[in-house]
Amino acid sequence: MRKLILIFLAGVLLLPYCRADEGMWIPMLLKKYNIEDMQAKGFKLTAEDVYHINQASLKDAVVGLGREGQPFHHFCTGNLVSEEGLLITNHHCAFGMIQAHSSLEHNYLKDGFWAQNKNEELVNPGITASILVRMEDVTDQVNAVLKEGMTEAERKKALEEVCLRLEQKAVAGTDLSADVKPYFNGNQFFMSVYRIYKDVRLVGAPPSAIGKFGGDTDNWMWPRHTGDFSVLRIYAGTNNEPAEYSVQNKPYRPAAFFKVSARGIEEGDFTMVFGYPGTTVEYLPSDAISQLIEVENPHKIAIRTAILGIMNAAMDADEALRIKYAAKAAGVANAWKKWQGETKGLKRFKTVENKQELEKKFENWAQGKEKYAGLLEEYRKLYQQRKELKLASVYQTEAGKKGAEIISFAPSLYTEILGYEQAEDKAAYKTYLRKKAEDFFKDYDAGVDRAILAEMLRLYNTNLPENWIPAKVAEASKASDYHEYAEKLFQRSLCGDPAKVYNFIEKLNKKSIEKIKKDPAYQLANSIAEFNKTRIRPELSKIERELTRLDRLWLAGLMEMQPEKTFYADANSTLRVAYGTIGGYSPRDAVEYLYYTTLEGIIEKDDPSIYDYNIPQKLRDLYAAKDFGPYTQNGKVPVCFIASNHTTGGNSGSCVLNAEGYLIGLNFDRAWDGVMSDMQYDPEICRNIAVDIRYVLFIMDKLAGAKHLMEEMEIVW
Repeated sequence: MRKLILIFLAGVLLLPYCRADEGMWIPMLLKKYNIEDMQAKGFKLTAEDVYHINQASLKDAVVGLGREGQPFHHFCTGNLVSEEGLLITNHHCAFGMIQAHSSLEHNYLKDGFWAQNKNEELVNPGITASILVRMEDVTDQVNAVLKEGMTEAERKKALEEVCLRLEQKAVAGTDLSADVKPYFNGNQFFMSVYRIYKDVRLVGAPPSAIGKFGGDTDNWMWPRHTGDFSVLRIYAGTNNEPAEYSVQNKPYRPAAFFKVSARGIEEGDFTMVFGYPGTTVEYLPSDAISQLIEVENPHKIAIRTAILGIMNAAMDADEALRIKYAAKAAGVANAWKKWQGETKGLKRFKTVENKQELEKKFENWAQGKEKYAGLLEEYRKLYQQRKELKLASVYQTEAGKKGAEIISFAPSLYTEILGYEQAEDKAAYKTYLRKKAEDFFKDYDAGVDRAILAEMLRLYNTNLPENWIPAKVAEASKASDYHEYAEKLFQRSLCGDPAKVYNFIEKLNKKSIEKIKKDPAYQLANSIAEFNKTRIRPELSKIERELTRLDRLWLAGLMEMQPEKTFYADANSTLRVAYGTIGGYSPRDAVEYLYYTTLEGIIEKDDPSIYDYNIPQKLRDLYAAKDFGPYTQNGKVPVCFIASNHTTGGNSGSCVLNAEGYLIGLNFDRAWDGVMSDMQYDPEICRNIAVDIRYVLFIMDKLAGAKHLMEEMEIVW
């Protein structure tokens, strides 16, 4: 197949007021907005090189990683780098896949994994890879069914119906999938049409001591020395079409893939990021930010601090528990640390005050405009009504549903058992249930979960007013000790004991449902869920529907007030472009950060007594021998770099490209000082963090001996 090598543009709808580095831009609109400005700043290609329907373009090499059942919710981004479907993404994006294949006998988390040939590549059920075929503005078609005076509920129903019709019509008779999403707070609508592949295999990953170097301590921080990369491969059917896993499948043949640049980078270089950012909320009003800072984040942080303390203590004491809980702890810690930096940044850059100033200008401008009369006062009233409800919701989610795993497993088991009576092949259904239970218990420890439950119950009862505490949660406060209460619950419940669960499944009968209903873990979980269903969710949903209406009106008003300004849409897990420049920053007085880190920094941090800083001996040996190969700049092996690209969650794994469109790094994080960028971007402090592609090549070559994979790529020296 003819190799169509991708090159790139970060097209941006440049705002006159917005600084150049801010924004996540819709690729199909690049030609319309400021491509000349991008080229003036160093970009060497055209808008068509980035997005084109009828010929290979950059979009064809960018992959949205999703999960079966939620393929349009892209949890990470990947990048095609060979004509055989080879894909590079972050280590943390594939962490769950690596963990799922790990055991004490084959500890791929600790030792890494490298398939020596395609037959050794590991299947990952449920992982999907979406490749954008085209985008289409469907605003007119959608607006045609939205009538003046509709309630939000009526509007939502009409939207669901018209979007479904448009999606079905767009892909009828094809192997494609379509998804219509709102942009600009529901003032515009675009449809994305994808080809979604369902056979994604793990090809390679460095040891966690490289791919997760620094662990939760360094997460969200700069300087950073993390080799956050892994390698996957997409497989397709005989005609290159999406197909379920089969040994007959062949490596996917992409329309285009990226060249890899080993030439190096310099401060001030033009950079571009192309990927699937998840969610931003740049246009929230000041009341929303105040509530986030004062109510939501402090409690979410406190809850996750408690969970992490228990998990980390368990992992430090037992290597088997580390394997079980590594991915879980990483998931808990990721948002936990982000929320802390987010709060700090919002306060430092006076986001509430800035938004209040904009709101004053809006109120002055809106005088005499009936459409916007009272809008901001409505916001204030609704957020005041929302305050206690949102706090109760935080505890229901963070301390309840996402706290002790037994609280989520018990109702899940109940739901699965409901299907037993309707099952035609009851023996097969029991086998299915047993497998589901085994998957759960593979990475579960009752002692850890029991300790988490006790602490969640304590926090629930300590930090909420009595009227917002579910009855069964309140019961725990009457016990002499929360740990004693949790101990007794686990003794009486079957849900935390694999032997009891397997025996229960084996003896399933008509009375089994009643037995689960009486199980104390199920009753506790059901009490939390019912309280949410009857006391929290109805009123909170009502308020949120009204806030959605105001959000749409607020942004429409801002756009009307500032007609000379080009707005960018908040991220919504669709393909976007961002651009910026490589450069350091100053987090505080008298402190200046360089734009890059090197292998020397890894050696300085190396500490065999600390799990997250205990690098492989082979890496120490390579450093001691100065066996760096061609992967150096000024005699040192580069590891990570920072730039001013506007990114968020979902951009993990996104390509970082130079002005020629060559792959120079993989985006994997943001610097902690600027993670408030989901709500307020500031180019002085907001930096995306990328692993330098030369470090990726160095590890693949010198540490892993995976030259056969490098030979698939086109590397530009």
